[in-house]
Amino acid sequence: MRRPSGAMRVRARFLLLCLFGLATLSGGFLLRGNAVTTAASLQTQPTAARPFQYTGPGSCSSSSCHGSVRPKQETRIAQNEYSIWVVQDKHAKAFEVLSNPISVRIARILGLPRPDTASRCLACHALHVPAAQQAKTFDPSDGVSCESCHGPAASWLGPHTTRDWSHEKSVELGMYDTKDLIKRTEKCLTCHLGTEQKFVDHELIAAGHPDLVFELDSFSAVMPRHWKQPLDQDPWRGVRAWGTGQAVQLREALKLLVRRARGSAWPEYAELQCFACHHDLTGPERSWRQERGYAGRRAGNPPWNASRYAAFRYLVHSLDPETGRQMDGELGALAELISRLDVDKSAVAARASSAAQTIDRLAHRISQLSFDGTTTLRLLRRICANADAIASEGERAAEQAAMALDSLFIAYARNTRVGNAEEVRVAINGLFRQLESPSGYNPDRFARQMRNVSALLRSSPGGADD
Repeated sequence: MRRPSGAMRVRARFLLLCLFGLATLSGGFLLRGNAVTTAASLQTQPTAARPFQYTGPGSCSSSSCHGSVRPKQETRIAQNEYSIWVVQDKHAKAFEVLSNPISVRIARILGLPRPDTASRCLACHALHVPAAQQAKTFDPSDGVSCESCHGPAASWLGPHTTRDWSHEKSVELGMYDTKDLIKRTEKCLTCHLGTEQKFVDHELIAAGHPDLVFELDSFSAVMPRHWKQPLDQDPWRGVRAWGTGQAVQLREALKLLVRRARGSAWPEYAELQCFACHHDLTGPERSWRQERGYAGRRAGNPPWNASRYAAFRYLVHSLDPETGRQMDGELGALAELISRLDVDKSAVAARASSAAQTIDRLAHRISQLSFDGTTTLRLLRRICANADAIASEGERAAEQAAMALDSLFIAYARNTRVGNAEEVRVAINGLFRQLESPSGYNPDRFARQMRNVSALLRSSPGGADD
């Protein structure tokens, strides 16, 4: 089931600023039919390229490879993957972004050279690899291109088109295994969250770079996808992708927190809730923040950004209530530690490291689970039932909830007859509209809209709420 164009515009507008770095491309490509390369023809292919060199997207652009204008039905893959990427995918324009006025201003504020030559910017806005790994056809201005996600192609580019060549053989020769949902999410997060070498910190955000938000299934849809979803094998794959992506991004966020807490520059304000400080100021009689109070922290101490657990926690609780309670306790204690004025960095690192290990086990478990309609509807309803709690956690938690409900309902409606599906979609789109001005976010309005979604879900097939 395809997303209605209006819904896509709402999501695309919301995610536009999020899609600056590396994103989810999928699958090793094994060509069939007209695109088969014989062993004999391989003898005419270049053989002198060094292993693990990057060749650039031009090597994928032939109409007999991945550059077809129309998807092909007679082959295992559509063969229009390059065409989708170069025309529709924002990753193809990631390098161009570095020349716009905002990027130039960010570089000026940070004292960097031109952003399209600065390694700090190129690390995520292009395929930034050492010169020794660049083939003659490589061009960094191609942006975040095929090999950014699929790995250096020189060693497997020719062989992977042969009739009996396997995906596993390509992986041995340097292809990245994006078929694995855990590995796929890890690859996305190298830019959409950061690594030890490249990251978005408070300095970069203050200079004008957007804060980083991510959700695997939503971001995959908005790219848009240039791969076939194997829904015939797993019709609920979107739910599994959402759950796996949530677990991996929380795990990686905690690992990033550990590295920062063990470093010299602490506190790192990028770990905190941006809009606890950067929000529209009103008179005290209209301040929902002051009305709500500051449970668990001293007034004036900025809270930790725990939004990556805001919707995911309800999946954890449904899978294993004991683990859910453990996670609530660990992350609650972590938030309390971070919000102290006399923060103990070693205690923060230890608590975050312990939680990351638990969530790593959860990620591997979720990536192997089978979901169904009953489980998906129950999860949708549980998230909606906690509208007030999620909304009061702030803008970033609300974003995660909106993307979760969107992804989960698309999977549910694809596999279940839902008489009021269009009404539910309109209500979920209303959640995204509540987030268009983050500094002016109002939790009461967002919670009210979540309750509208909840009421519509209650009238969907599947029985009463849990």
